[in-house]
Amino acid sequence: MTVVIGFEGSANKIGIGIIRDGEVLSNPRRTYITPPGQGFMPSDTARHHRAVILTVLKEALEQAGLKPADIDCVAYTKGPGMGAPLVTVALVARTVSQLWGKPLLGVNHCIGHIEMGRLITKANNPTVLYVSGGNTQVIAYSERRYRIFGETIDIAVGNCLDRFARVIKISNDPSPGYNIEQMAKKGSQYVELPYTVKGMDVSFSGILSYIEEAAHKMLSSGQCTAEDLCFSLQETVFSMLVEITERAMAHCGSQEVLIVGGVGCNLRLQEMMGVMCKERGAKLFATDERFCIDNGAMIAQAGWEMFRSGQVTELEDSWITQRYRTDEVQVTWRD
Repeated sequence: MTVVIGFEGSANKIGIGIIRDGEVLSNPRRTYITPPGQGFMPSDTARHHRAVILTVLKEALEQAGLKPADIDCVAYTKGPGMGAPLVTVALVARTVSQLWGKPLLGVNHCIGHIEMGRLITKANNPTVLYVSGGNTQVIAYSERRYRIFGETIDIAVGNCLDRFARVIKISNDPSPGYNIEQMAKKGSQYVELPYTVKGMDVSFSGILSYIEEAAHKMLSSGQCTAEDLCFSLQETVFSMLVEITERAMAHCGSQEVLIVGGVGCNLRLQEMMGVMCKERGAKLFATDERFCIDNGAMIAQAGWEMFRSGQVTELEDSWITQRYRTDEVQVTWRD
């Protein structure tokens, strides 16, 4: 049996998970939360990760009931993500690998999400919508690569939601996206916003600029409520995502959709995607916040797949990169 420990810390979550042949043995994590109206800076996030990473590592081993000798491979997030947090976690993973005498594996963060989604949902060969604070991509597997069929041409959908939350001072606890989702349920008036789909790609910066400018005027004049704006923003950006996902499905002849990434646990997005899938006679797969939101087990699972197919990362190659495309990775573990 192959046991892999995974270290994730590409943004404001620090997580360490342990996977044994498709079984999640442990998956603790911590989140760096900033005051309302503020985002998280790379240096502050890295400081948070440094302060808690050894505690999380201890928790992961204790919850799994394992000792370092039981681990076969140490996987870490190579990228994409924020530089300082990535470096912090990579340093610890490299140190652990050398102390324990175990092989090391640098994992693509996006592929971690996909492989975790495939493991948990048992989706066979889905069209993947990957939506998070830093990434928005529609992906499908073909000839040893995860091919990107469409993506954001500017900011990610999660970043758009997070920055809107800052404008109207929505709390970052547990996450701005979650709080927008709850407020949107109470919204009743739809405010028309720019809808920007360009072929297979989407753009969110124009919507964000528009709503940032309009929000205070509309709220102060009583034209709408903050809940209405949350509702309208969600409906607009999620409609765009459903449109490009459906187009990719048609192109690939796919009958499965898998939603992954932090924004993927939004129940309204799942509901809208579910309606589209039902109309096409297709099947929707999604997970909850345990596996959608950045976590260590997803890095362990991708590492498990890679390690079993013969991949390892030499120490001199164990660097990180803030830009690491999903389609750069050769997928040696799938037919």
